[in-house]
Amino acid sequence: MSALLAATAIWKRFGAVEVLKGVSLSVDPGACLVLLGASGSGKSTLLRCLNLLEPVTSGRILFGGEDIVAAKRAPLIRRRIGMVFQNFELFAHLSALENVALAPIRVKRESPRLARERARYLLAKVHLPDRAGAYPDELSGGQQQRVAIARALAMQPELMLYDEPTSALDPETVGEVLQVMQELADDGMTSIVVTHEMGFARRAANRVVFMDGGQVAHEAAAADFFAGAVPDRVARFLGKLPS
Repeated sequence: MSALLAATAIWKRFGAVEVLKGVSLSVDPGACLVLLGASGSGKSTLLRCLNLLEPVTSGRILFGGEDIVAAKRAPLIRRRIGMVFQNFELFAHLSALENVALAPIRVKRESPRLARERARYLLAKVHLPDRAGAYPDELSGGQQQRVAIARALAMQPELMLYDEPTSALDPETVGEVLQVMQELADDGMTSIVVTHEMGFARRAANRVVFMDGGQVAHEAAAADFFAGAVPDRVARFLGKLPS
C-alpha cells in the first residue's frame, strides 16, 4: 500500500534555530499516526509544515503521490488536509452550523443549502445535533472543539491533522473530544495526531513516532511501542505521563 502522505528529510529553520532536523515519516490511507514528545520537540511545527502552513527549509512531502513542497499550491492542498488546533478558532459571531458551513460555501462555492445540510450531518456525527444554533460562547470547550472538528470535516479532507486538540480543555470535556476522534479513526479517516493522551494513543494509533530535539528518536507499531522495549529517553517521557 502506498502512503497517503510521506515526508522525507524535512528541515525547518527559524533564523539560526533548527526546529526540525531531517524528519521522515509516513501514514498509510486509513491509518492513525500519533506523534509524541516533550514540548519543544518540533511536533506542532511538523504538523504545520505537513499542510504547508509553514514552508519547509528543505525536504519533500508527497501527498497522494504529489510533491506538495515543489507544487507551490498551498491553498488547494489545504482543502484536502483538515487541521484541528489547540484553540478552537471558531468565529464568535457565527452559530455552530454557520461555522461548519462557511468554508464549503466561501471556498468550494457549494450551495448554502447543501453546505448547511452537510453541516447538520457533521454536527450530529460529533454528537452535537441539538447545538446547531448555539454560538461559541454558549458552548463548553469540548463542544467548541467538536464543532472545530466538524468544520474541518466539512471540506471533506483526505487527511486530518490534530495539534494537541485536548490541551486547552477541562478534564471533564477531554473524553468527549477523544471519543469523536476515536470514532473517526475507526471509520477509516487517515489522521496524524499530536497528543499526550496515552489512552487514546494506545486505542487509536497504528504507529507511534516519538520526537526529541526536532528529530524522530523512535518509531514503532503502537502495540510494540507501548509493550516492547523502548530507548531510555522514551521510557523517561512515558513514565512522566498519566496512563
